[in-house]
Order: sequence, then C-alpha cells, then structure tokens
Amino acid sequence: MSSTDRVTVKDVMSTPLEMISKDATVMEAVQQMREKDINALVVRTSPRAIISSTDVLDAVADGRDVSKLKVTEVMTTDVETATPDLYMEEVAAMMTNYGIKHLPVVDDDYVGMISSTDVTAHLS
Repeated sequence: MSSTDRVTVKDVMSTPLEMISKDATVMEAVQQMREKDINALVVRTSPRAIISSTDVLDAVADGRDVSKLKVTEVMTTDVETATPDLYMEEVAAMMTNYGIKHLPVVDDDYVGMISSTDVTAHLS
C-alpha cells in the first residue's frame, strides 16, 4: 500500500468538534455528550483539556454531585493531541502507549476529535 492510499486522521476524525466551557457543570457535559452520542468533549483551556465519560464515571463512583460539580474539577488536562496528517496506525500506537481513548486533532487550533472506536473501525 502506498502512502497515498493510507488513511489519515483527517479522513476519519469527527467534525465539527464538540466543546464545553470549563465552568459548565458535569451534568451539562453529560447531557451534551448524550445528545451528540459521543464520549468526550474538548474544554478550551490552557493546557489543553477534555472531559470524557470516564472522567464522569470516576466522579460518580466517588459520590460527587455531578449537578453541582464543574467540568474544571474533573477534566483531564495536558492531553495528548494528534495532527490531521498522522496515519491511523500512528494514532493507534499513541492511544495504546498512553492508555487513552480520545485525541483532539489540532492544526494550529482544534479541528476535530478521533476516538479509539474510529481507529478500530478503520483498521479492522
């Protein structure tokens, strides 16, 4: 297979990117994820951050009130990112090495999201 035939992040990533404010409640994040049928939202902060269904499950398991808890209190910060030109095999390796399921796609700014589900679907 030539490099021109290989699938890149740009070919597979989800767009438009779904985002949420760091000041939103975790309940609002959950509602947005359910409405969009996704498992992670980008939180526009520095350093880069996301809130995922795993972050929410951890908060619930700890007995925290997600209706009052702010996204900033549970989000994952300093997240790894991918660029649109990475090949799917490279993204799969990144996800495995870092033990993650979601990678925001960045090309100067956020342009999309790629998930382990996307990777699995396109490599199987």
